[in-house]
Amino acid sequence: MAGHRQSKRRRYITWAVAGTAALAGAGLAAQTSMAATAWPAQRTFTGRAFDTCTAPSKATMKAWHTGFYGAAAVYVGGKNRGCAQPNLTSSWVTYVSGLGWKLVPIYVGAQPPCQTGSNPEKLTASTAATLGTSDANDAVAKAAALGMKAGSAIYLDMEPYDVTNKSCNDAVLTYVRAFDKELRVKTYRAGYYGFTSSSAKAVATASDKTDLPGNLWYALWDKQNTTTADWPWGSTQFTDHSRAHQYMVNSKESHGGVTLTVDRDAWDAPVAITG
Repeated sequence: MAGHRQSKRRRYITWAVAGTAALAGAGLAAQTSMAATAWPAQRTFTGRAFDTCTAPSKATMKAWHTGFYGAAAVYVGGKNRGCAQPNLTSSWVTYVSGLGWKLVPIYVGAQPPCQTGSNPEKLTASTAATLGTSDANDAVAKAAALGMKAGSAIYLDMEPYDVTNKSCNDAVLTYVRAFDKELRVKTYRAGYYGFTSSSAKAVATASDKTDLPGNLWYALWDKQNTTTADWPWGSTQFTDHSRAHQYMVNSKESHGGVTLTVDRDAWDAPVAITG
């Protein structure tokens, strides 16, 4: 995922060390106290999605629209976003949406203070709340500029960290809550990408669920195209189209005669509202 910010070799080293279109209102109660009538209907996609560092060209997206994948995740912003995005424009969003693609906006925000490695933006206990709010405003502005409308889900990318470090974990959850709360103020749905061994686990097992995301995209590279069979937490959590699963990484594959290296995702969760 945001390991696309690193070389393929480094992402495995870093992660190994760290951790070793349907429309519905589903999941709204978990994400906001506002009346459902104040929100656009949720756009949900169920099927296979892919994510890759740089948004592919229009020609590639057309070639890849074979039916194997139905959604593509794109990095809309964040100071820790690692790849240039020459293709990712509002006209690109309009074009690929017209082909039938559903889009998953990812925002690579501030990373944990106890995380190894250097990042352009790291949160601290004292800055977590203000950074969460400002990053959420930036995420909404970036998504809206691309034509991703109010009611869209935006997924905050949090890389692995030591969740047993209480001060670090508390700071991360403060940041996530501030980010998600501000998203909802702007009428965007809160999503979160993390690892089952750390960042996703912190959200899923938090005793206080206040302002935590209502949609969880969990990284568990077991090659199982499912959001249920390997779900590691309570069966009543993140139900009603609120789960996604990154189940395979660095998959080199060809569709429509064009080859890309992507990560595969099983998707049953909200996506961007475009068009």
